[in-house]
Amino acid sequence: MQTTIDTLQKGQKAVILSFDDAIIPLKLIEMGCMEGNFVEVIQIAPLGDPIFLSVNDTKLAIRKEMASRIFVEIQK
Repeated sequence: MQTTIDTLQKGQKAVILSFDDAIIPLKLIEMGCMEGNFVEVIQIAPLGDPIFLSVNDTKLAIRKEMASRIFVEIQK
């Protein structure tokens, strides 16, 4: 099922399908946020922003707005 990272719950895993290169900062791409890589939601801040992720063993936090622009497929 295709969705975006901001809709994932804590502990859910997904594969990155696509995103707009013009919107996603180069820093995220360099940290492994690329098509085909796995992402797991580690924690969501109390007010829902930011979202803490593990992308190919790299831990990072991204804003909910940015997470809403990264399309993923949930893994079971």
